[in-house]
Amino acid sequence: MNFNNDPNEETKNKWSNDPNNLILGFFYYNPKDTRLFPRKRIKALGWTINFANPNSVFLILIVIAIILIAVEH
Repeated sequence: MNFNNDPNEETKNKWSNDPNNLILGFFYYNPKDTRLFPRKRIKALGWTINFANPNSVFLILIVIAIILIAVEH
């Protein structure tokens, strides 16, 4: 029994393979999926960022800031 409302692997795979969860065929956006780093459609390629997760914007801003700081030095 799943007490924490965490979706099962079958649901996660459906979400990953659903083209409606991709913006421009590239950006994963699924508000139902609370994971920040879901697996890519092709599992061997690793993970992607769920842009529907509010923490993703924060993460992207941190990465951009680090890149800008590194370029300036």
